Amino acid sequence: MSKYVLALDQGTTSSRAILFDRGGHAVATAQREFEQLFPQPGWVEHRPEDLWSTQSAVAAEAMQLAGAVAGDVAAIGITNQRETTLVWDRATGLPVYNAIVWQDRRTAGLCDELRAAGLEDLFRAKTGLLLDPYFSGTKLRWILDNVPGARERAQQGELAFGTVDTWLAWNITGGAAHVTDASNASRTLLFNIHTGDWDDELLTALDVPRAMLPEVRDSSGVVGTAAADFAAAGAPLAGMAGDQQAALFGQMCIRPGMVKNTYGTGCFMLLHTGEQAVPSKNRLLTTVAWKRNGRMEYALEGSVFIAGAVVQWLRDGLGIIKSASDIEALARSVPDSGGVYLVPAFAGLGAPHWDAYARGIIAGLTRGTNSGHIARAALEGIAYQVADVLEAMAADAGFDVTELRVDGGAAANNLLMQFQADLLGVPIARPRVLETTALGAAYLAGLATGFWTDITETAEHWQEERRFIPSTSADLRQHLRAGWNKALDRAKAWQE
Repeated sequence: MSKYVLALDQGTTSSRAILFDRGGHAVATAQREFEQLFPQPGWVEHRPEDLWSTQSAVAAEAMQLAGAVAGDVAAIGITNQRETTLVWDRATGLPVYNAIVWQDRRTAGLCDELRAAGLEDLFRAKTGLLLDPYFSGTKLRWILDNVPGARERAQQGELAFGTVDTWLAWNITGGAAHVTDASNASRTLLFNIHTGDWDDELLTALDVPRAMLPEVRDSSGVVGTAAADFAAAGAPLAGMAGDQQAALFGQMCIRPGMVKNTYGTGCFMLLHTGEQAVPSKNRLLTTVAWKRNGRMEYALEGSVFIAGAVVQWLRDGLGIIKSASDIEALARSVPDSGGVYLVPAFAGLGAPHWDAYARGIIAGLTRGTNSGHIARAALEGIAYQVADVLEAMAADAGFDVTELRVDGGAAANNLLMQFQADLLGVPIARPRVLETTALGAAYLAGLATGFWTDITETAEHWQEERRFIPSTSADLRQHLRAGWNKALDRAKAWQE
């Protein structure tokens, strides 16, 4: 009898593989970072080969750590950095260009052109998204327009497009499956979230040939079988979801009104809205949460582009910490930020501001400012962005959020979590398992193959590890937010 579900978590800076047992416990974990490429200011790329080689390697490593053989794996689930765009040759499987990462800003001008042509309302109505370089559609258009011969080859059906889930599925199955799930498809600007299919009017607007597109499948359901050269050869590939939707599922936010925030490279807050696609009046995104048993469920989402990445910048760019985990001690070396605000708009601003031309800024510096103040301001900059999103989300939902479930690497930082609770005036619930993104992918795959009987069983696995209760006065909260808004105004529209 199979013992595990293998979750593949292909993130922005690293690939992870985790084996989960029937109790939802992580039995073995392996992780490898890969190189980030910055060919020009505002451009971010990955080598597609790196995404696959690191993901394949950590799958084998996790299996080895657990002493598992292929027959021990009941199912494979994929979760992935979303919107990152790849195009490859169907015959050879070789990419025609590097993966253009979700953080990449090169198509800001194209988004401006589409907006000027009066197309924003069309995209908003059909996809639930805004016209922003963040999403896959304009990245795909850039590849077709800028890689010699790509458009002609795409029109002849020779090239395949995919987000990272599609690229992994293709490689895991030895090229047999060219598929995506509804949650990833809903992030491309090409998918109609109401009809559940690629949309010809959107394809025409972005000049993308339909022949390139993968088949859209349920987020929970068998789409293929792992090829002989993969660590879990013969196991069914049975779950696929974008990382934030997978985290929503892993947090068991399965009822309308439940909300989670993931603190990863970016920060992503999702509010489950059930089978209703709720349009946002506050510049949030309406997105597919997942598709199960042929039924689509939806969420409102607020995306913050730079969260944990600011900690990496303090480590790699400024060198004021040796490892990411050092930031909490450095930030605690001062009682507060000393009036310093750090707006980490390194890749523009996401929800609810949507300013592709904003850039990072540190404001309020004095001669008394030290590295502790900057570290603290960096952590607080994450929390302020989350507060902006939650405020917009509560306005869209029409009710106050009473609890925020958190996950992701930076959710382990107690100083950040307490400041977040103080800033929101809302309790923060941190679960025992912080790897809820991978867990969500495992649940989707395991439910599709009978490894878990139903969603009631998986919901019983969720346990709170710690609750952070707000301890700040409303006046201080208001004062802090006012300072943040001043810094934010100075960061906006920086780039010409």
